[in-house]
Amino acid sequence: MNKLAKYAIASAMLGSAMVSTAAMAEQKIGVVSVQDIFQSLPQAAEIQNAIQMEFKAQVDEVNLLQRDGQLYTEKLQRDAATMSAQEKKELEDKILSVREQLSQKVQPLQQNIQRRQNEERNKLLALIKQAIDAVAAKEGYDIVLDAPAIVYVDASHDMSQKVLDQVSKIK
Repeated sequence: MNKLAKYAIASAMLGSAMVSTAAMAEQKIGVVSVQDIFQSLPQAAEIQNAIQMEFKAQVDEVNLLQRDGQLYTEKLQRDAATMSAQEKKELEDKILSVREQLSQKVQPLQQNIQRRQNEERNKLLALIKQAIDAVAAKEGYDIVLDAPAIVYVDASHDMSQKVLDQVSKIK
């Protein structure tokens, strides 16, 4: 009885392995390089330029503060020997003030820029996903994988250009 159960289990496992292999052979698998598509999109450069313009005034203000701080530091190093103690103190206070202003402005600015970049990147990735879905449905793909996860792929399964064309149509 025990041997009969082992044979039955072994037969069931072998049968399921053969069925799953046959089912896998029938699936059409496509590959896309999402990163390459993202970098090829003209919208990515446009978005980067728009974000730069959006934060230009704040970036210019930070750059001006950095330049002022550097000028004050250079002046202190250059003229320290000829300055009175009061002049040195005033210049050191200006340097500290500039540093404090920079610390208050730089980190929030960087966070805001990063947040906006993430928002826009996610919008583009959603468009790419929508295009992948459309191409996969049109071409009859069952599974679509991202290219960096693949060691080897036949060029006939790479659908990156079709997806790029589809994204261009969407936007």
